Amino acid sequence: MGAVLATDEAARGMSAGTHGSTFGGNPLAMAAANAVFDIVEDPEFLREVRRLGLRLRQSLAQIKDQFPSLIEEVRGEGLLVGLKLAIPPAEAINAARDENILIVGASDNVIRILPPLNVSEEELLEGMARLTKAFQNVIDDNSTGKKHKD
Repeated sequence: MGAVLATDEAARGMSAGTHGSTFGGNPLAMAAANAVFDIVEDPEFLREVRRLGLRLRQSLAQIKDQFPSLIEEVRGEGLLVGLKLAIPPAEAINAARDENILIVGASDNVIRILPPLNVSEEELLEGMARLTKAFQNVIDDNSTGKKHKD
């Protein structure tokens, strides 16, 4: 499901039928989207997302303190956070993958940490433990000259 916001001027170029999608109007996708909206509009759900976002930032700040030669800055909001690195992002991405953590690079030597909104605190903490291990492996590998598998 997707949505587009446009000014009146821009919307003039998108009359009915000119801007669509292959899967537009899919009843299953609409039912799933409605279920997601029902969950997201619950104030308790969003309170938990904010709490876990704070927990994530605190955990990443601790990891940054543990690896100051690798991590320059923690950026972001909520559960969408980036780490600005002092090393090429590929090193961290490969080390994280070796620990079964999927992260992606962004611009400016940043890796993106993006757990799902329904992540549990236990899952979040396990992810942070794996990320810590990945960064420790980068340190260890750099000291021995070893490279991660691509």
